[in-house]
Amino acid sequence: ANFCAVLDIAGFEIFDYNGFEQISINFVNEKLQQFFNHHMFVVEQETYVGEGIDWQMVDFGLDLQACIVMFEKPMGIWAILEEESLFPKATDKSFEEKLKASLGKLPIFLKPQSKTDKHAHFALNHYAGIVSYNVTGWLEKNKDPVNDTVVEVMKATSSNTLLVHLWRDHPGQPTTTPKEEGKKKKKGSGGKTVSSVYLISLNELMTTLHSCEPHFVRCLVPNTHKKPGDVEPPLIMHQLTCNGVLEGIRICMRGFPNRVGYNDFKSRYWILGEKEIKSSKENKTAVYAMMDKIQFSRDIYRLGHTMVFFRAGAMAKLEEIRDEIVLRLTRMLQGEV
Repeated sequence: ANFCAVLDIAGFEIFDYNGFEQISINFVNEKLQQFFNHHMFVVEQETYVGEGIDWQMVDFGLDLQACIVMFEKPMGIWAILEEESLFPKATDKSFEEKLKASLGKLPIFLKPQSKTDKHAHFALNHYAGIVSYNVTGWLEKNKDPVNDTVVEVMKATSSNTLLVHLWRDHPGQPTTTPKEEGKKKKKGSGGKTVSSVYLISLNELMTTLHSCEPHFVRCLVPNTHKKPGDVEPPLIMHQLTCNGVLEGIRICMRGFPNRVGYNDFKSRYWILGEKEIKSSKENKTAVYAMMDKIQFSRDIYRLGHTMVFFRAGAMAKLEEIRDEIVLRLTRMLQGEV
């Protein structure tokens, strides 16, 4: 089916106290940032290949893979949390010890570094920064015990259609028990934990995203007091870090973020070497001749079939060379008047 949807996600969270809610939100952001990197920069690299540039495809989504694997592997954070949540005698302390025993040697699993939470138990090196987490109450939150009878009452007697809709997938407690279920409890029908439901929902979301053609909008809050025209630079930088914009810029700098078509390039930069630009009708030959004349390193630009590609900062260097010539000619002209 064809549809248009908007996914409004919570930003990366680094608070004074980071608990179960924060690690859940931050893991979603890790997955979505990986999707963003993969989608945006695979498309970018396909442009390089289509333009005939010598480029080896790189999956930038793998940049976040180490952290994601630590969460998802068989004895990763989610598996340990699930196991401890279902173990009657498990405590926050036993959960903490099992995490450190299984993941303590990983380079992204760190000692707590929080200055605001002296009782934090461990830290993770996320793409947006290092976050210290406190595991107090995680097991109880993950169990999230909801009384089946209460759910059944809300589903069966409530006149609020929204409330009924919210609990539509919960089995509740039927007033009559089918004979086959009464004889033998179905295998694997134990209670669901918050993390298990959350991971199923996340996997369904990622499957949907991979089947769509996404577009991305990054929103920033300029200040904390809702005052027009007022900007708080530290707040802006924190958001740029947490929503992956700085990560995107870092990746762009490894490629050729600036490009210009041959016609526009010639019309603007012919002044750097008019004779060389006119020396050939073949775009690549003419541009190479001009660039070699001004000793512009071939390492910082590439010539495609229809465009000239530049590494980050290279185009600014070309502009400086052009500005020097224009300034010299302007002064010469002023001296003649």
